[in-house]
Amino acid sequence: MRRMREDVPKPEGENSQLDTLKTLLPYFWPEGRFDLKARIIFCFALLIFAKLTNVSVPYILKGAVDALSIDDPTLLVVPLGLLIAYGVARVGAIAFDNIREGLFAKVVQNAIRSVALVTFRHLHSLSLRFHIERRTGGVTRAIDRGTKGIEFMLTFLMFNVIPTLIEITVVCILLWVLFDWRFAVVPLVTILAYIFLTLRITEWRITLRRDMNAADNDANTKAVDSLLNFETVKYFGNEEHEAKRYDRGLAAYEQAAIRSRTSLSSLNIVQSGVISLGASLMMIMSAYGVVEGTMTVGDFVMVNAYLLQLAMPLNFLGFVYREIRQALIDMHTMFELLHKDLEIKDEPGAKDLTVSGAKIEFKDCQFGYDERRPILKGVSFTVPAGKKLAIVGASGAGKSTISRLLFRFYDLDAGEVLIDGQNIAKVKQGSLRQAIGIVPQDTVLFNDTILYNIAYGRPDATREEVEAAAKLAKIHDFVLSLPDGYDSVVGERGLKLSGGEKQRVAIARTVLKNPSIMLFDEATSALDSRTEQEIQASLNDVSKDRTTLVIAHRLSTVVDADEIIVLEQGRIEERGTHRELLEKEGHYAEMWRRQLEVAQKVAEVEKAAGQDDIVGERDE
Repeated sequence: MRRMREDVPKPEGENSQLDTLKTLLPYFWPEGRFDLKARIIFCFALLIFAKLTNVSVPYILKGAVDALSIDDPTLLVVPLGLLIAYGVARVGAIAFDNIREGLFAKVVQNAIRSVALVTFRHLHSLSLRFHIERRTGGVTRAIDRGTKGIEFMLTFLMFNVIPTLIEITVVCILLWVLFDWRFAVVPLVTILAYIFLTLRITEWRITLRRDMNAADNDANTKAVDSLLNFETVKYFGNEEHEAKRYDRGLAAYEQAAIRSRTSLSSLNIVQSGVISLGASLMMIMSAYGVVEGTMTVGDFVMVNAYLLQLAMPLNFLGFVYREIRQALIDMHTMFELLHKDLEIKDEPGAKDLTVSGAKIEFKDCQFGYDERRPILKGVSFTVPAGKKLAIVGASGAGKSTISRLLFRFYDLDAGEVLIDGQNIAKVKQGSLRQAIGIVPQDTVLFNDTILYNIAYGRPDATREEVEAAAKLAKIHDFVLSLPDGYDSVVGERGLKLSGGEKQRVAIARTVLKNPSIMLFDEATSALDSRTEQEIQASLNDVSKDRTTLVIAHRLSTVVDADEIIVLEQGRIEERGTHRELLEKEGHYAEMWRRQLEVAQKVAEVEKAAGQDDIVGERDE
């Protein structure tokens, strides 16, 4: 039995971070995109120019200060020139940085777009089981955080981390050359101590951030789930219950966020202390050098300027490091979705399904969503090309499971499903699903226009083809009666339309798809009797001369089927035409009598209600 592997999240260690970076690298350095590669190389060149220019600024300032220390007024032009060079160097460094940032933006956004698109496509290729077991709110949140993590990491690596490391290296070498090894060792030791303490404290903080993210996901998922089920909340008057449930999630996030913020404050104090200690030592050494005559006032100013210049990115480096670690965690979560194994996938060398008559065969099919609870236990039946077969039975008998297996949302545990003699497990899924059209019991529409929802059956269809499908589904006149016609927005999940109207949109969508096989999965069970009859008439029209599989609860909708099979606890209990099954006096006949009795009682109640209305009108 094929089952989706439960991937255990990898520990957030070095191997996990390296795997995440390896996964990102092809998107950062894409094959065949020479324009992006050239842009990256040019950005690195600008980076070098910017840092060299930035490092030269304190050195130019030193020359200007030393020149101003000379008493001869005829040399005033020298510091003036140096001061102008100082200003030009500062402007040049900023210009190089901004040009690089503008050029690199396309690289970053292209990587984000590529990763997001690949992940989105992968999510659509995962099995129905995955989407049933995972909450949509948590999945979309993971993608959102992951793409933002990519943007942050690439941007700050390019604009902060790498430039800072280059600048630190150049400054340490320069100070050693100009003075002695102590002026290179002190800033180097300061930086190493800063990095070491940042790493140790950040490792502790990562656990707190994970807890905060988990609480945030939980609260967000509760909110999304509640809003998607808005009607159900209103039906039961559970607004306050939902608010309390959401508040519990927010309270957990509040506590986690407080712990995270407190730990951040502790880290900032430690980082500031290390930088201040290193700066003080450098200033003391410089001051002694001036007093002893081995250094000039300009040297003292230059050392101070270098310290201030390094301190700014170093202070920011702590924040950047923490956020990059968090970005790696968020990216790792998103890439886990991307690396999730496909439960249902095309076999190597699979071919497109070839439909010649659309004959359907289920041969000794056995299946269970959980191996401990089988649903189908050796089901076999055939739907001849162009014929109509109905499947009826009690809830939980396995009727809707058959429709999911026909679409190959799941693979069988045993047996096979054939269309025109081709095993659907050995053909491409896309071609299989293109050959089947479905009108489900619960029609879910996109929050877009009626035109978009009908055209979803074939997105490249023309307006005229959409209207022709709507006419066949008997919804064209209703759409024209709306103020905005086909441009009317149906609302979230189609809430602005009635059940019958949504079903007709679903029928029109399926008609536009023009499939060889029609599947009606209890398409009228949630409708009133009058609407059901109208929808049933439309279904009969669109399924004429097509191979049709009907899954029904109301037996009155399948009396014209060429064959009816009765499912009971995953097995076929009876089969035959409507008349043959009634003559057997078996399970089907009993179901038929019960439904007739219910229908008669409903008719009597409606008739009585109608008479009461007449009497009330006469009394008035």
